[in-house]
Amino acid sequence: MPKILYIEELMEVSGVKFGTSGARGLALAMSDEVCYAYTKAFLTHLETSKGIKAGGEVAIAGDLRPSSPRICAAVAKAAEDMGYKALYCGEIPSPAVAYYGFCNEVPSVMVTGSHIPDDRNGIKYNTAFGEILKQDEEGIRSQKVEIPEGVFDEQGFFVEPHELGAVYKAAEDEYIKRYSDFFSSDTLAGLRLGVYEHSCVGRDTMKNIYEKLGAKVIGLGRSEKFIPVDTEAIRPEDVKLASNWARESEFDALLSADGDCDRPLIADEKGQWLRGDVAGILCARFLKADAVATPVSCNSALELSEEFKSVKRTRIGSPYVIAAMKEASESGSKMVVAYEANGGFLTNSDFVLGDKTLSALPTRDAVILHIALLVEMKNRGCRLSDLLTTLPERYTISDRLKEFPTQMSNKKLSEFSAQTPVQNNLNIELIFGELCGQVKSVDTTDGVRVNFANKEVIHLRPSGNAPELRCYNEAGSEKRAIELNQACMEIMTAWQE
Repeated sequence: MPKILYIEELMEVSGVKFGTSGARGLALAMSDEVCYAYTKAFLTHLETSKGIKAGGEVAIAGDLRPSSPRICAAVAKAAEDMGYKALYCGEIPSPAVAYYGFCNEVPSVMVTGSHIPDDRNGIKYNTAFGEILKQDEEGIRSQKVEIPEGVFDEQGFFVEPHELGAVYKAAEDEYIKRYSDFFSSDTLAGLRLGVYEHSCVGRDTMKNIYEKLGAKVIGLGRSEKFIPVDTEAIRPEDVKLASNWARESEFDALLSADGDCDRPLIADEKGQWLRGDVAGILCARFLKADAVATPVSCNSALELSEEFKSVKRTRIGSPYVIAAMKEASESGSKMVVAYEANGGFLTNSDFVLGDKTLSALPTRDAVILHIALLVEMKNRGCRLSDLLTTLPERYTISDRLKEFPTQMSNKKLSEFSAQTPVQNNLNIELIFGELCGQVKSVDTTDGVRVNFANKEVIHLRPSGNAPELRCYNEAGSEKRAIELNQACMEIMTAWQE
């Protein structure tokens, strides 16, 4: 008899749960059976709520983690067992497989853990028209699925390995053409760019695109071992690498991204990595956006710049900024974009330049931000570092406390959520008063974001994807923001004892 699995129960039993970027968990916990069940639940949800029918395509891709090919095979097996044609698109960027799905109106699946260590992994599900939103997640969680007999062993792994077959190259090709067809072949001519490859799945894709646009591209730091590069909390090793590369060779910019290439990194000619939420403002300005959605944690230079008609602050996570983008489009805004603190940039409107149109891509993308800042630099005849001087001086520094369980984070932050605002402010000032003084306001949209009377910010929130407590600090100078972040991290570290 086939086994019946209830997804809500399976999430608890396996520990593989849905967060802000799909399902994630320990790679070993993401057994073939768990990934098979989740994918069946995803497709069943689409059939019942979106009207798709078996017989169509499902595009599948993965990052460079050791566990990704195995999980891709489980996803493909589930799709095939439900009557779909599984297109394995290979090891390509998350936005590339999503873009293929959007253009061809088919669901897509990306196997990736993004920036987290490779003992973990994840699955990002996309509908034919966009990322899954919170209501889709609820629909998936409510499903029950049938597991065929004899396919999985007692540990939940295939009895006989499932073969993925030949790589379907069209998805990566279409993503490259998205940019090479829109921008001219001399768009980046004259620029010397270093691409920090590490274990980013899009390292060759990025180099291909920038070379097609006329740049001289040099690959740097390629690794066969997975490196967990987090664009929000840049490792000291990567700070040092960028500084050394800039000093040893004359680059106009250094470019990189996280593991699945949807969150960009860009460093100036000095090798200094730009904050994603600052780079996002510059990209939005290049695209002439009139409406911008961004999480509450992002730099307030966005509003202070007075460049945009509408700014919507949201909870952290792409489902929330996507929902805000949709609202802005429905309300009549013409050029609607969004970005996150990690740099991931999303567009909900077509960008028209002359007689060419760059279609909307409502999922995180790294390449559009890279190109936008490089073109803006060329157009202004300046260096990348000079672009930053065109924005109000607000500096954000972030870091994270690893191995800090979400339950523990929520319990600690609840101490700053007293019944009355006055008592709440006193609780905060008791901990952080010596650093910043009097509390002006507290925003609990996502975590606890404290605005102090001296215009400094302390924002604490649990990560939605890993057992980490993140800390964001904003101040009027970079030196002060660094000092503030270091002091906060010392306070937070003591909470682990």
